[in-house]
Amino acid sequence: MQRTPKAFGVVDLVLVRPPEYNSRYFLNPMPKEYTNPDSLFRSLEYGFSQIVAANGGKTVYISGQTAWDAQRQIIGGTDLAQQARQALRNVQAAIEAVGGTLADVVALRIYIVNYRPEQADAVGGALREFFPREERPASTWIGVSALAVSDFLIEIEATAVLE
Repeated sequence: MQRTPKAFGVVDLVLVRPPEYNSRYFLNPMPKEYTNPDSLFRSLEYGFSQIVAANGGKTVYISGQTAWDAQRQIIGGTDLAQQARQALRNVQAAIEAVGGTLADVVALRIYIVNYRPEQADAVGGALREFFPREERPASTWIGVSALAVSDFLIEIEATAVLE
């Protein structure tokens, strides 16, 4: 970027293309690749992909989202599935606030209080509602003893790559 001097201290910005500029890359960014090899268990039915590869773009890290709405009211009470849906609505609002969509999310870290395997359907069902089958983010589920507020049952962190 070069600055061009103007009268009275006003400056216009002029973009200068660097020599390594590759117009094909900027016009057609590399898409994300979702991979679920046969050598790993079938994870799509649980709401996530085994591997997501992303190239270029802006990386966005979203803090753990919970069942709080904007007024700090718990949505879903003691229902894990409803709390998961609210946390995912909050992830969606966060990514949209920076110009992205849920399709840009490449990884989730999901913290579940006192997780038991029978709760998988509640969390997996919410994930399936928010992410289309072909483009589900990589995901790690972690059972924890507690979260920041005693009424929270789930907290979801996200990483996204905007193209």
